[in-house]
Amino acid sequence: MHKITPYIQIKEMAVEKTRNKLIEVARMLFAKNGIEETTMNDIALASGKGRRTLYTYFKSKEDIYDAVVQDELELMAKKMSEVAQQDMDPEDKLVALIYAHLTAIKEVVQRNGNIRAEFFRDIWRVSLIRQRFDRNEKILLTTILSEGVEKGQFEIDDLSLMVDIIRYSVRGMEVPFIYGRIADGMPKGMIRGVVHKIIHRSLSKKYNS
Repeated sequence: MHKITPYIQIKEMAVEKTRNKLIEVARMLFAKNGIEETTMNDIALASGKGRRTLYTYFKSKEDIYDAVVQDELELMAKKMSEVAQQDMDPEDKLVALIYAHLTAIKEVVQRNGNIRAEFFRDIWRVSLIRQRFDRNEKILLTTILSEGVEKGQFEIDDLSLMVDIIRYSVRGMEVPFIYGRIADGMPKGMIRGVVHKIIHRSLSKKYNS
């Protein structure tokens, strides 16, 4: 078996560190000035790494923007995975996962200031970038729903279809949730209770038997 030498490990860590720094600098500039007003030269200067180094890692501004979005989606995925790993009732966990998704994407958009306009204007480009995130979310939902079925809490005829219905329903809630347009004026606890009731009536064995 080929062994990775300490030198190679150190070099790989340095490469990853430089790449992460470039992404974070680009994210801050995009958030402050917008993508259109930020140039590759701006990113190179702000990072202190120079244009040659920047182009070694990223071919274009669009390339580094994709990396910024991917980095933010990985943070979202991490938060959702943490929720999915908690020891909770499947129904409660499903509600918690939905709120983790919506809260995380709201935080991403709010933190990134001027990226917001590009994020929503170029939603199809973002959709392509988020494919890996969507796959991971699908796995988490499948695991939770399967657990509910095994415990006799959920009655689901087509697990894959139900996962897709939940995924696309939550995605449709993203923009309204970010702008606070969902049940405007209703206390957050009450909104969560409504979501819980909808899930219970949709999936509970009691209501589907």
